[in-house]
Amino acid sequence: MLSEPILTSRAEDGRDIPLLVWHADVPLRAVSSGPLGGGIGVRRWVLNATVPMSYDRDDPAVHLVALAADLALDGPGVGLLTGVNVAEVVARTDTGVRAWATVGLGTPVLAAAPAPAGLAQRVGTVNIVVYVPARLADSALVNAVATATEAKTQAITELGLPGTGTPTDAVTVLCPVDGPEAAYAGPRSTWGAPLARAVHAAVLAGGARAVVPWSEQLTG
Repeated sequence: MLSEPILTSRAEDGRDIPLLVWHADVPLRAVSSGPLGGGIGVRRWVLNATVPMSYDRDDPAVHLVALAADLALDGPGVGLLTGVNVAEVVARTDTGVRAWATVGLGTPVLAAAPAPAGLAQRVGTVNIVVYVPARLADSALVNAVATATEAKTQAITELGLPGTGTPTDAVTVLCPVDGPEAAYAGPRSTWGAPLARAVHAAVLAGGARAVVPWSEQLTG
């Protein structure tokens, strides 16, 4: 079982920077596109860390390992980064599936559009964390990432933004390691359908409100 996230903070450069942490009661299967703990494997925690918009480290995984150590997080986990204040996380539940999203849509892009000459320094990350209360096969875990991404894109379209996502979005899906294995997680499957609805609702709610980068909130 994955806990509700705990909001905490870290001291960095004289500022208290927010962190969001999910703990697993027991190890969980996971798939993630995050900079730390990406791929498919067994994970014990998820960390979503706010960073200033000036963030320019080229070793985000190393940074996240250090943050996890400071929080005494044991074992393998998933680490995510965002310019959004993670205290603004949006949670939605549907038929036992739980989804959390920190939504920054300041840099929407169309996935297959030509790359622009430069991107504005705005909040541009949507981090999605999902817990499915049934064991998913490896193929279903991958399918779940696709379903979550489709649901996110549907929400962005409904918000009237010209994009399918942002350049730095990440998705993490977790499920139990035991129990009967579900082979599918597409949007019309037993677990993919509620996953899609929960993610869509979370991203739609998070994107409907004005989002100011955490580092700009400090200066007003």
